Amino acid sequence: MERKVIKTVQGFPAVDGDGVQLVRVLGNKTVYDFDPFLMLDSFDTTDPEAWKRGFPRHPHRGIETVTFMSQGEVTHRDNLGNQATVGDGGAQWLTAGSGAYPSEFMNAKDRLLGLQLWLNLPQKEKMSEPYYHSINNDEIQEIPVEGGKLRLLTGNYLDHKGFQSPHLPLDYYNIFLEPNATLTIPTDAKRSVMVFTLVGDAIVAGKHIAEKTAVKLGDGDSVEIKAGDKPIEIMLMSSIALNEPIAWYGPIVMNDNNELRQAISDLQNGTFVKSKIDYNKK
Repeated sequence: MERKVIKTVQGFPAVDGDGVQLVRVLGNKTVYDFDPFLMLDSFDTTDPEAWKRGFPRHPHRGIETVTFMSQGEVTHRDNLGNQATVGDGGAQWLTAGSGAYPSEFMNAKDRLLGLQLWLNLPQKEKMSEPYYHSINNDEIQEIPVEGGKLRLLTGNYLDHKGFQSPHLPLDYYNIFLEPNATLTIPTDAKRSVMVFTLVGDAIVAGKHIAEKTAVKLGDGDSVEIKAGDKPIEIMLMSSIALNEPIAWYGPIVMNDNNELRQAISDLQNGTFVKSKIDYNKK
């Protein structure tokens, strides 16, 4: 059965970090509709002033973040002094878990184009060990599809396997389609699936979707995506809905207010980081 569009959210201009100009798509008003996807920000600019000050050191707890750069690069730094840069098609995965202090700084020769996704952690895994992994281009499979190509950032596509977190599974596709091309993508019928139009308008499940729009799809085991008269770049994310309560304050996402108050107390008391980040495990 083909999935249908049940909700769309078009992004709007916003400023975050130290003056970074971005397009905010998903946030605290959409968490239950798009479960387990919490936040989605898109970057698309040719103005260095829009990104040059980046996202200085900030806390995270209870989530995983995936930063993808289609064009340009992002440098991750953290509270342990580690540093890693990926760019032009690469991604970065951070499991904040029990607590981490990352920073991100972007750069581009011409155009900065990408997005950051926040993925919720299950309640029983909120306080898991922090973990970071660079997903470089040599780890990303590029799979020819009808009318274009699919880049497997994480998870599985047919018999292809990419990087996967030990927590929630995430199938994350970076898809390029030529003008007027049509692609039907198989999806796990038990998953929560969303699509994001990164570059160009698209026809998703028979509905016209404007650029920089998140699309929540209903039940089914496939979705049809069509390009118009211009090439498109589109993202597909598939994971497992948690159906758990959410308590969200800034960069911290827990399940109830008591946990949230404890996290804030930890911040104030200097006990926020509970364990070291593992940068080596696969």
